[in-house]
Amino acid sequence: MDDTLAAIVYRGHVPESHHRARVAITAPDGTLRLGLGDLQRPTLPRSALKPFQVIAMLESGLDLADELLALAGASHRGEPFHLDGARRILAGVSLTETDLVNTADIPYDDDARLAWLRAGRGREPIAHNCSGKHAAMLRTCVRAGWPLEGYRDPAHPLQRAIRRVIEDWCGVVGEPVVDGCSAPAFATTLPGLARGFGRLAVADAGPAEAVASSYRRFGAWMSGTQDPTVGLLAGVPGCVAKGGAEAVLAVGLPDGTGVALKMSDGMGRGRFAVLRAVLQALGHDWDGDEAGVVVAPELEQRLAVLRDD
Repeated sequence: MDDTLAAIVYRGHVPESHHRARVAITAPDGTLRLGLGDLQRPTLPRSALKPFQVIAMLESGLDLADELLALAGASHRGEPFHLDGARRILAGVSLTETDLVNTADIPYDDDARLAWLRAGRGREPIAHNCSGKHAAMLRTCVRAGWPLEGYRDPAHPLQRAIRRVIEDWCGVVGEPVVDGCSAPAFATTLPGLARGFGRLAVADAGPAEAVASSYRRFGAWMSGTQDPTVGLLAGVPGCVAKGGAEAVLAVGLPDGTGVALKMSDGMGRGRFAVLRAVLQALGHDWDGDEAGVVVAPELEQRLAVLRDD
């Protein structure tokens, strides 16, 4: 099944690029309400799985809350408070940023990156957008009494615990591959991802509720002060949302509805415009426009069934 033409990018009056997408919307009971594109295709949610990784860490002994818990499940932009937070996570178990072994990078945020480079710094693990997650993984291993060495190996107790949680919440397809940060990346399906986020949004106790609450209360720690996900969390009260590399976006709505989408080209353009169209069809008026992006009539026609429900 071909993916659906979902977004058209205009420059002036000229349609400059066309972007297809796969979209899965699940009902509060987990059943598929609407599916567009090939939904059986294995999908790597990438960082959109971070809330479930953090659930596994909490269940294994991680002792974080509030903004540092949001940072543990973050794809942060490398702003100073993000890096200081990662250092605080490590310092709580007598570790420092020299103990990080994730991929090195520079800050993603424009201002933070410019200040970083002006200071003469290059790629460092602390500046990678996943450094909060890796700091939390190391802290979890210390609390659980697991070895720090090899914590990124799929056979390590930490990664086995993470796989069990992702399997329970979203389903896992095949064996993990290596993510951009060097940790295992698990594949699932878009309906599975949507279903997991729907459940996460209505969690009312335990690690899942703690993660969802931290995302809602500390959105800038989970992403960045300029990230559109922060506006989404504020614009749709009670939702939980997380993006992932290669143009993945997942949202759990306050009634337990789940939405997961992936732009087929992996470039990311149009994904927030497509999400806005989906949310509007579901009755949520979120102002998430992207400059120059128009939702394709084909997608609007497919979403009309939601408005008629």
